[in-house]
Amino acid sequence: MNIKSLIKPFFVAGTLTIVICACDRAPKGDDAVITEEKQATDAVGQNYIVDSAESKIRFTGYGVGKNHPGNFKVTMGTVAVKENRITGGEFTIDVRSLAVEEKGDMFQEKLKPHLLSGDFFDAEKFGTAKFEITSVEPYNPNSKDTSIVEGANFNISGNLTIKDVTRNVTFPAKVDLDDMTLKGKADFDIDRTQWNMNYGNDKTLGNKFISEKVNIELNLKANRIGTETTAAK
Repeated sequence: MNIKSLIKPFFVAGTLTIVICACDRAPKGDDAVITEEKQATDAVGQNYIVDSAESKIRFTGYGVGKNHPGNFKVTMGTVAVKENRITGGEFTIDVRSLAVEEKGDMFQEKLKPHLLSGDFFDAEKFGTAKFEITSVEPYNPNSKDTSIVEGANFNISGNLTIKDVTRNVTFPAKVDLDDMTLKGKADFDIDRTQWNMNYGNDKTLGNKFISEKVNIELNLKANRIGTETTAAK
């Protein structure tokens, strides 16, 4: 028996172990701070309209030995900017647009309908979700608090409404702004049970356990229009 014959089984076994471990790990984003609903800010200044074709929300849920990524479309929204600073805004997420990235009947014909069912998003009853900005503050990283998003420059807080439940979520984001375009990027983790999505969140289920943690990758683009918004009197 030559050395290659001896090494090959160990190599295959080692590779398989790495793949299993990698799939078993939760996707790591910034730890979002989740609190009760807060008052939205006055969205004053120059309006930027969300580009629904260029904006997307990607999510990844995970269980034992598996990750399941998917995405939603952002259908509409506005962001207000005054003196090069975001003052407010909101956008709507089309829950029914949920797309599962994995191919095959198990994912497209079983997992996707399950996610859209009452066990998770209950899309038939709650067809949209919403994010409304409540504050935007400068983000200052330090040795104990460094965002996974390279170049993050703001902490954004907003009311996230899913299934008629509203929680305030705070996360770091990178915002690039010029006279015509606004781009925002964030990568953070939330606890889905805060929005009454509790299915499978019981560790006694063994390999059927589904973590309460969900990773969110937000990519938002908005284009300037000619009108401005003033504060309500």
